[in-house]
Amino acid sequence: MPSPTITLVTVTPNPAVVGQSVTVTATVIPLGAGTPTGTVTFTVAGATPPTQTVNLTGTTASATFTNLGAGVHTVTATYNGDANFTSSTGFNSVIVIQGQTTTTVVSSPDPSQLGQTVSITATVTPVAPASGAPSGTVTFVVTGAGGGTFTQPLVSGAATLSLNTLGVGTHAITAIYSGDTSFLPSAGSDTQTVTPGPSATTTTLTSSQNPSVVGQPVTFTATVTSNAPGAGTPTGSVVFTIDGTPTSPVLLVSGVATYTTSTLSAGPHTVTAAYTSDSPNFSNSATTTPLTQTVNKGNTLTMGNAFQTGAGQPVSLVAFVQPVPPGVGTPTGTVTFTLSQGMTTAFTGSTALDPSGFAFLPNATTPSPGTYTLTTSYGGDASFNPSTDTRNVTVL
Repeated sequence: MPSPTITLVTVTPNPAVVGQSVTVTATVIPLGAGTPTGTVTFTVAGATPPTQTVNLTGTTASATFTNLGAGVHTVTATYNGDANFTSSTGFNSVIVIQGQTTTTVVSSPDPSQLGQTVSITATVTPVAPASGAPSGTVTFVVTGAGGGTFTQPLVSGAATLSLNTLGVGTHAITAIYSGDTSFLPSAGSDTQTVTPGPSATTTTLTSSQNPSVVGQPVTFTATVTSNAPGAGTPTGSVVFTIDGTPTSPVLLVSGVATYTTSTLSAGPHTVTAAYTSDSPNFSNSATTTPLTQTVNKGNTLTMGNAFQTGAGQPVSLVAFVQPVPPGVGTPTGTVTFTLSQGMTTAFTGSTALDPSGFAFLPNATTPSPGTYTLTTSYGGDASFNPSTDTRNVTVL
């Protein structure tokens, strides 16, 4: 008849920490002559995998288990018996405690400029023999102006906070890891220095309409931006200079200033913009290349006509000259009237436009009755192009 056995179980280390491997050893004691042979089946609750079967070597067998979470785990070792010895089972338990951690903090760039975005990163690392990936959150406490308390998730062992609100000076940073079911809390610290130097800026200038025509409104837009690594929206004012004549300062709104004019004469105009900061956070700047605004003469429309008070009476001539949109204003200069029949000129004469754009030749001529061609020609001026009107008129 097979002899009975007793199985004793030991676990090393015990207690263990999260992520640490544990070795389970079974010692099979025979209650009779001889040496047991065969296998031992180990089971550790919560391990991955939870069960292993190992051959006896002498009177002992051992197996290593990993991936044990924090808590108390039941350990079972069953000697499966052989022809001479009966099976037996031994029990034990292993305590797995939370692993210790260290938290380190770095900020970049350090030092930074006022308004520049600073990235603060906390890295949480298990302390050996613990291993694995801590989870949970990190609370950042940043002292000084623009700081505060911020909680960020831990992802792959790191939590990151970005700030562009920090004021000038040195800021103490504390990062507190909250811990989780497998890892204990920890904390780390660092400092961040913010320098008062202003951020460099760039001023760019654009035109709403280029080329434009005389009298057409043109809006010049200056956009002021902060150069990297600086950040934020510049404040202050911009002075536009057109052909050497500066405008009054125009306040920036969300980094943009505009100036509109409709008084530019025909021809090229040189335009620049200069930004003046009202804040220690931003430096002054100006356009590096002037903008050339081309203003063309406006086109015109001329309308002429002839009338007389009765048959055989003198013929009076009238014309009206107006700008063609988008040109605006009142053309100046002279209008020439020509009455002709075929190749024969019956009358020609000129007169100046009045301030309303009209030209009038009263009682200009008394031609023979008949149909004539009236050609009304506007000669143009410094701002407006010439134009001509041709129509048939009847003389009584």
